[in-house]
Amino acid sequence: MARKDGYRKQARILRILANESRLAIVDLLREKERNVSEIVDRLGLDQSTVSKHLAMLRNAGLVEDKRSGNRVVYALALPCVLEVCSCVDRVLDERS
Repeated sequence: MARKDGYRKQARILRILANESRLAIVDLLREKERNVSEIVDRLGLDQSTVSKHLAMLRNAGLVEDKRSGNRVVYALALPCVLEVCSCVDRVLDERS
């Protein structure tokens, strides 16, 4: 039963990553910490959409926010998530 619960939790994380905008945010955070306005500018999405995606990523434990004065910057909480993305890229490369 415990293993089944683990699969459920893994599936939740993978569902959160299964979105182009959230993957783009993760990729941007690969480079450095960023605030919402930087992400908005780089991705061309509106601020409320970016904020919603960041909240989902944060609630899943994939990103963390840090306050710097009245600004909030986001960073990858677990850079190992990039390994998942790299693995998917390898699968895609093999299939093409």
